[in-house]
Amino acid sequence: MKISQKYSHLNGEEYLIVHHKKIYGEIIDVIEGIDASNFMTKKSKEKTMAGRMLYSPVELNNTFNKKFNALGWHETRYQYYVTTNPKLLSELINLPYDKQKEFLTANGVDEPISSYKQTDFVKNQIAVEIQFGKYAFVAFDLFVKHLLFYSGGVINLGIEVLPTKKMQLQMSSGVAYYEGEVYNVLRHGRNNPPVPLLILGIEP
Repeated sequence: MKISQKYSHLNGEEYLIVHHKKIYGEIIDVIEGIDASNFMTKKSKEKTMAGRMLYSPVELNNTFNKKFNALGWHETRYQYYVTTNPKLLSELINLPYDKQKEFLTANGVDEPISSYKQTDFVKNQIAVEIQFGKYAFVAFDLFVKHLLFYSGGVINLGIEVLPTKKMQLQMSSGVAYYEGEVYNVLRHGRNNPPVPLLILGIEP
């Protein structure tokens, strides 16, 4: 496969080139080392393209998992406590997880709620999400997950890998595509979300 398009948000790619050139090279090598033609194995049951062979998101994801894991990229969880009080939030997010409950209790929260998010691949404070899912999953990655890991000090950059429209046309309906998701980011303005991102559009 190849990277045919890319969008650097808040100097995401520039940060990679300057501080993590080797990591960037690994990501490029993983993508270019996958032959997408091996994964056109899903037979469509949709009315508009019944019987047509499509790219299999499950098999593609499994292959990406194996290749990234072999290079030392691993799933990472970020645990935190929830608050709806904006006055507490700014101080809460700067505390380690084991201190957050104590802080909330001391500030009158009787039953603090613990939660967590996970991201597929993290290495040297760089997160990579491979996304062949529906639109909502990508929006969650870009505007919630990467931002949460960034504000929590777990990562310095979030990378989202998406099929381009060209590839998405050969997948099941509803799969998010690069051009549409970059458009959504651009509509929010230059500084939103407030986390450095690199969005890569890939295709066969």
